[in-house]
Amino acid sequence: MSLIPPYTPPDFTRPELAMAPAARVEAAPADGVLPECFHATSNHPEYVHLGDGRWLLAREGRMDGVLLLRGDSLEVVEPRLVRRGDTVVIGRSENGEQGIYVHTDGFDPPAEAGDKFSFRTRGTRESPFSRSYDRLYELLRHDRNHGYIVWVLGPALAFDRDSREAMAFMVEQGFCHALLAGNALATHDLEAARFRTGLGQDIYTQELQPGGHCNHLDIINMVRSHGSIPAAIKELQIRDGIMAACVRRRVPYVLAGSIRDDGPLPEVITDSCRAQDAMRVHARRATTVIALATQLHTIAFGNMLPGYQTTNDGGLRPVFFYVVDMSEFSVDKLANRGSMQAVPILTNVQDFMVNLRHGLG
Repeated sequence: MSLIPPYTPPDFTRPELAMAPAARVEAAPADGVLPECFHATSNHPEYVHLGDGRWLLAREGRMDGVLLLRGDSLEVVEPRLVRRGDTVVIGRSENGEQGIYVHTDGFDPPAEAGDKFSFRTRGTRESPFSRSYDRLYELLRHDRNHGYIVWVLGPALAFDRDSREAMAFMVEQGFCHALLAGNALATHDLEAARFRTGLGQDIYTQELQPGGHCNHLDIINMVRSHGSIPAAIKELQIRDGIMAACVRRRVPYVLAGSIRDDGPLPEVITDSCRAQDAMRVHARRATTVIALATQLHTIAFGNMLPGYQTTNDGGLRPVFFYVVDMSEFSVDKLANRGSMQAVPILTNVQDFMVNLRHGLG
């Protein structure tokens, strides 16, 4: 199987598609309000028939969006962003009967003869992940120059010296084009840089340090006093870690807040809709996503992630989505919500990052 599988578009000469009616559209009656029977999108390539033999592809996809027909183009937007008068595509059928076709197997390899029944067809805790690592090394090397690599990080990554250094390496070496996280990842990375602790524990020995339980609050206070993460990194002369690498390499980061955040740090977006919008900027560009030990952020980003991207030559390529965690929960949750491309690697993030660092070094 090739690294980036080719895309096979639908055969619109098939009788059921050749005879398909034009898709219906209706104007949105108010801002954030949709016409009845609006079409809800998937993360697969979707086409709309204009009625003259032309099928338009939505160039950007996502789960639970709606299709807006704007002249000869289709736009996928979140329902809350629809404005009164926008032309919304109507229809609940997805096989052409209402002029809408959802193409679910465009990236599938040719069918091979084989057993109808087999064991171990999906990744579990019993699965070996050697091939997943090898393929990920190839993807990261390819997409460093030909794609857009997004990391979705939980705070556990910053609690260990080696995994923290490995993630900084990814940023420095161009294997990270955008970083998405919460207040905790940035806080504990900066805590480690300043105090060499994570929630008060030494980031190498894991030994509790005297008074260490205040360290994360102290670093939040320091950053807030300087007004921003970049300013604090400069004034405190922080040179190591994930956030320092992002600032140094000018890698964009989105820190989405939660109810229980301490502080938070100045850049943390506390408005959930604004946070969604900021994350969606990177979902629209992502070609490979690696989500580490953060169930809420993984599921949130997975729900806004397309299953495909448009290439420079006008074709399509898949978006690869790796979820690294100790359990299958995040991948199962995503699969239950339609994000079937999520690939699990079931291990702790420290081992994963060290393996990845060695594999790419």
